[in-house]
Amino acid sequence: MIRGARAGDAECQLALGKLYLFGGASLPQSQPTALHWLNRAALQGRDEAWRLIGRHVGFEHARQNPGMLPWYERAWDAGVTQAGLVLAQLVLLAPEAVSAPLRSKAMQALETAARAGMPDAVRLLAQQRHQARASGSPVPQPLPPVKNDDRPFNDTALAQAWEKLPRTMFLEQALPLARQLVQDAPQDAEAARLCGWQPAPDQVLLLARCARAMAEGPAGDMARQAERQRYCELAAYGGDRGAQLALGLWFARMTCDGARVSDGIAAANFKRAIRWLTQAGEQGLADAWFALSRIYIKPEFSQRSVAEAQACLERAAGMGHSAAQLECGIHAWRSRRGDEQNDVRATYWLQQAAAQGAKEAEAALQRIAPDTPDAAAWAAGMLDLREWQHSQPLLAARIELAQLFGLTRAEALLLDVVAADQGHCLVVDIRASYGRSKRRLVLVQTAQQRQALDRITRLFEQVDCSVDGPEGNYRQRLYRLKTLLPDENGNGLAVV
Repeated sequence: MIRGARAGDAECQLALGKLYLFGGASLPQSQPTALHWLNRAALQGRDEAWRLIGRHVGFEHARQNPGMLPWYERAWDAGVTQAGLVLAQLVLLAPEAVSAPLRSKAMQALETAARAGMPDAVRLLAQQRHQARASGSPVPQPLPPVKNDDRPFNDTALAQAWEKLPRTMFLEQALPLARQLVQDAPQDAEAARLCGWQPAPDQVLLLARCARAMAEGPAGDMARQAERQRYCELAAYGGDRGAQLALGLWFARMTCDGARVSDGIAAANFKRAIRWLTQAGEQGLADAWFALSRIYIKPEFSQRSVAEAQACLERAAGMGHSAAQLECGIHAWRSRRGDEQNDVRATYWLQQAAAQGAKEAEAALQRIAPDTPDAAAWAAGMLDLREWQHSQPLLAARIELAQLFGLTRAEALLLDVVAADQGHCLVVDIRASYGRSKRRLVLVQTAQQRQALDRITRLFEQVDCSVDGPEGNYRQRLYRLKTLLPDENGNGLAVV
């Protein structure tokens, strides 16, 4: 990854920036280093990079790196409040003069951040007002906040109505309150952003539930559809992830699984769809990432990118999206010629999908890693292994592996146990020592198999499993095994 990032690969730069931003993969958490790589990725058009910069990198690091201002401005435009604070600090505390429109935007971002309760924003806003009074300039006035006092609705009662009542009855109670709330509100999310309108969390929840209940009911007339859309946009602007998902799908004219819909917006707006779906995905909605993967592979999308689609698909799969896991598994299996380890990744994703009931994943697993119980028939009649755990612990462990995972005699004797263990499966590959064998995978399917494999792996951790190790070559191991196999009279050293 580091080599790819240094060579200019935007995907590697983004991934490396994330690792330094949050820490991981033996890399220390370092915001200056993360900012360096995220900036390089953003310069190559990776939108996630500047969103991460705006959300997680503070002013103390941003001011030491020239050229960061556009990323914070773009992140603020995308609705990241933290980026608005840093934007205001970079603009308002800059020694050089800035343009009037940029200063106006910085003040707007600062007021929004102060209203959100950020201490640094509150202090800077007070400082700006004090300087304005001292210089005789017009004092920046705060934007009118949404009235939260004396709310005309009961949060608990509405929550109970949402959980227990049919959607039509819920709307009878909630719609009058929502209409009263939006009397002085902007018409859509863009207007709300421009004027700094910020609803309270309970108000966002009310608007989101009203929009969802209206969507689940009959389509209604044009006025009702417009009302529902307005509630959805304002709730999405307020940060409700369900509304952000619904709004993104509406702009993309599609369902969560990528199927096209006939109603909604006149023409798909993929740019705005990606903006809202990304925000929903960053709040933990796997459906949003899966929908993004469908957008990035659409032929009509001008910024079509198979690599970006695959990245979104893997994020959805990592969050537990069954269809994404199935697709990741099938894709990894089909691309195994390019990387031999892709079959390991394929079985991982397919196992995850099969655990959620995906029949197609179960069928694919049977093709990739079929059960071979007959392969271990040679070990079925072995003596009690407990008798050999002290005198021949390694050999006893190998025979136990064969019984648990259906290994042939050669596989059991020559397998490098530590290297073979991939967590969810065993990679059985002894071609270097036994030319007649083939590489195959064996799934770890039960807790008993996992516990036994952990125990046996610990036993082999400090052992050289090659033919140069203490167990010797294949003929020596085979001879040692024959001493355990009974002959017709029950004695050892049977002819094998």
